[in-house]
Amino acid sequence: MKRKVVAAKMTALILAAGMTFGSVSFAAERKDAEAIKEENQATEAVSEGETEAAEASDSQKKTEYPVTITTYGSDGLELETTYEKAPEKVLAVYQGCIETLLALGLEDHIVATAGLDNEVPEDQKAAFSKTDYLDEFTPSLETVTMLEPDMIFSWGSLFGDKTLGDAAGWVEKGTNTYINTNTRPGTGDVKYARTLENEYTDILNIGTIFDVQDKAEAIVNDMKDTIAKVTEATASIEEKPTALILESWDDTFTNYGSATLGGDMLTQLGGELANPDASSVGKEDVIAANPDVIFVVYMPYSGDDPETVKQEKLDVLLKDEAYQSLDAVKNGRVVPIMLSEMYASATRTKDGIVNFAEGLYPDIDLGIE
Repeated sequence: MKRKVVAAKMTALILAAGMTFGSVSFAAERKDAEAIKEENQATEAVSEGETEAAEASDSQKKTEYPVTITTYGSDGLELETTYEKAPEKVLAVYQGCIETLLALGLEDHIVATAGLDNEVPEDQKAAFSKTDYLDEFTPSLETVTMLEPDMIFSWGSLFGDKTLGDAAGWVEKGTNTYINTNTRPGTGDVKYARTLENEYTDILNIGTIFDVQDKAEAIVNDMKDTIAKVTEATASIEEKPTALILESWDDTFTNYGSATLGGDMLTQLGGELANPDASSVGKEDVIAANPDVIFVVYMPYSGDDPETVKQEKLDVLLKDEAYQSLDAVKNGRVVPIMLSEMYASATRTKDGIVNFAEGLYPDIDLGIE
């Protein structure tokens, strides 16, 4: 009996030891498994982080200097310019050129600015205050020579006999030039169409020159996306609205037709120009066209009250008895648009697109802002 009790106790001890060993062994295995799992998760996290970093790196385009950019000379012909590095002393003259540099965060690269018709947008004022704004609206040759810029960014009109002289001459002397493509001078009898694509190209080229390509692409893509939203929202409209884009001068109007930037904006948004070919029109032409919409171009210059200038231009049509029979006047579709939003408009191009779109389709939710 005693042996049986001892045997039973021994059996119990062996079983207990086995269970304890099994528990310890199982705990150890579980701990090892958890450690391996944590190690794998850490490895995966590092791998994912490296992948994301690589993808982010791939998405950031970098300029490899030297880079060659095509612009235009005083004769309107193509002019090749090469940049060994991002310019550090840029002279920016006229609204769109100044605002393009500011929008791309390049104020520290500007040696001087000149030629503003209006104040820069509110979100650019702090950056603009860091620039040296010249007293001369159009800087003289003497002033520019003293500034010693390494780049001049402006309109084609700045590079003429009475202004800064030949653009190619500046390039030969070591100062690169870049003109807004939609101000490219004509070549002989050839006149160049002003297009949205030109504005896109200019912004992207400046982004490449200064190695801020991602910022430039974001601005351009926003413009393109706005047009895409409008065309999608209006795809079901069978009869697209007809329009005139007019700027009044005494008894005549400048007519912005198919070869103008304003005309290109309007047609890309699905509108139809009522008089696509004429550069100027008279009262009879406007009445005969009788478009659905008339866009009235106005331009308040420095010192002007914008609202007063706008209303004066609108009243040319709204207060003349001869125009009261027009559909656009009767239906309240005489729409103001600022010149700087549709002529060499640069980063204001988005504003022009939105204003044209809302004027063409006032009763449609276009999903833009």
